Amino acid sequence: MFPVYDVIVVGAGHAGCEAAHAAAKMGARVLLCTMNMNTIAQMSCNPAMGGVAKGQIVREIDALGGMSGIISDKSMIQFRMLNRSKGPAMWSPRSQNDRMRFAEEWRLALENTPNVDFWQEMITGLVVSNGQLKGVRTSIGLEIQAKSVVLTNGTFLNGKIHIGEKQFGGGRTGEAAARGITEQLVELGFESGRMKTGTPPRVDGRSLDYSKMEVQHGDEQPEKFSYSKETTTLKNQKTCWITYTNKNVHESLEEGFDRSPMFNGRIQGLGPRYCPSIEDKINRFAERDRHQIFVEPEGWNTVEMYINGFSTSLPEDVQYKSLRKIPGFENAKMFRPGYAIEYDFFPPTQLKLTLETQLIDNLYFAGQINGTTGYEEAASQGLIAGINAALKVQEKDPFLLKRSDAYIGVLIDDLINKGTEEPYRMFTSRAEFRLLLRQDNADLRLTQHGYDIGLASEERLQDMLSKKENTAKLINDLKQKKLDPKVVNESLQEMNTATIKEKTTVEKLLKRPQIVISQLKEMDPELANYLEKYSPAVLEQAEVQIKYDSYIEKEQQMVEKMSNMENFKIPLKFDYQSIPALSAEGKQKLSKIRPETMGQASRISGVTPADLSIITVYLGR
Repeated sequence: MFPVYDVIVVGAGHAGCEAAHAAAKMGARVLLCTMNMNTIAQMSCNPAMGGVAKGQIVREIDALGGMSGIISDKSMIQFRMLNRSKGPAMWSPRSQNDRMRFAEEWRLALENTPNVDFWQEMITGLVVSNGQLKGVRTSIGLEIQAKSVVLTNGTFLNGKIHIGEKQFGGGRTGEAAARGITEQLVELGFESGRMKTGTPPRVDGRSLDYSKMEVQHGDEQPEKFSYSKETTTLKNQKTCWITYTNKNVHESLEEGFDRSPMFNGRIQGLGPRYCPSIEDKINRFAERDRHQIFVEPEGWNTVEMYINGFSTSLPEDVQYKSLRKIPGFENAKMFRPGYAIEYDFFPPTQLKLTLETQLIDNLYFAGQINGTTGYEEAASQGLIAGINAALKVQEKDPFLLKRSDAYIGVLIDDLINKGTEEPYRMFTSRAEFRLLLRQDNADLRLTQHGYDIGLASEERLQDMLSKKENTAKLINDLKQKKLDPKVVNESLQEMNTATIKEKTTVEKLLKRPQIVISQLKEMDPELANYLEKYSPAVLEQAEVQIKYDSYIEKEQQMVEKMSNMENFKIPLKFDYQSIPALSAEGKQKLSKIRPETMGQASRISGVTPADLSIITVYLGR
């Protein structure tokens, strides 16, 4: 009935979709297994992509040849570039999306990808013989053979939903939990744990009074995620709104705390620190009189609203009563209550940097099964797992991204070397080289890699090379072109920056923090005519590189120093227990994580500089 697949992907969320698409695009024969074909790429929580550091990840996925950026663009209803008031390392694209269109576009993309087959059924276990992975087993007892398997089970592994004192099995509201896989993996020697996440109630937008809320428009000149020509920027955008809780809301919510699964101990797993429930916010930040609530449309044509900031697992009657005390929500009608969900995960220290498990060859984990939270983090792991599963089947070298290459590299390095005891969320602060890892240059950093492994197209590569060449030419020209004091001094005075006494290059003026390239265009018509030849992306790239040239150079020097450690390989079967001088914690952590390089070893919590020196001596260096 079934052929032997190169890659079977279990789960069709953000990680599973990226894994299936990447492996198939690279020539692998792929089977994507899901419990429900109608929920492929379901946005289980908020209908949005990107955000701080997450937007950079979406751009990186796109630059490598993944689909999240393109799907986001096609289903976008609003775009905002966050942190524009800060430096370019902090600029983060974010989109509000049409939930139904997002899922539809992903399904259509996968159905139009050659080499992808689908199977709708619960996968209850792996087929393992003599320690070798042979395939997967379905709920009706079918065994489907595969050379590799990528598990992207999201919140479905023994998922349990909590609403007040009610609890029932489920991987998402209205959908069954997945059972069998955790138990088998534990029998095979894997360590598992429990985590939780939550979602807010959804309400009928027709029942809200928007006159009592603050309007939140999208950017006047919206951008998009994908560097490709396949998508275009938005011409019209939907409006979002902001309102706030108050003391009355908090008091109403507190009345239900004794029936909250979070406070009465029924939920054992740790929740996301940076996306807490409303009851957690009230408890942890008792000194605050109000908390921000974002009212976000679920799509172009639906009246359903997502109440961002009001994630909760309180009883539904408490949710309803409290919601109606928020300004604008006095007559709110609730479509469905918020809930918390507990699920199994597997500490990611059990993986290699390729996301292949250490215990079983050709078995890969990606997404929330690794302890992460967020669509973007999941999608990036799915992409890397799918790439590496395909490469291994094709007997090619693995694909790895360093911390200095991408936020994706930071994410995976953090998970493998540090593990996580709470749902891991990406932030710009986690990346030590964030000025190099900007959202505007993801194509320059990664498209060549994507092309080399057979994922990014020739057209994408040529677009990137053209951008790179044009940026270099523009920077060189701006170093030569000089502006006359008579032409620009009046404008410089108005901008509260020093006037010039002699002709000065555009590059020198651009280095001033008060000046941006668009202002220089207004000062000098000749310069404006010249700059018209270049695309906005090239202009932005040139400006950033000129303004932050010295800082970028310093970070590149730090990268070079780190690369020496990364190039120092450690044999995978190196016997740390046989070295008496190593610290006890060092032996334990190094034996468990099995770092591939000295650089990776240096980032493992508990491994001391003395441990590193001892290993270096033992390796004859």
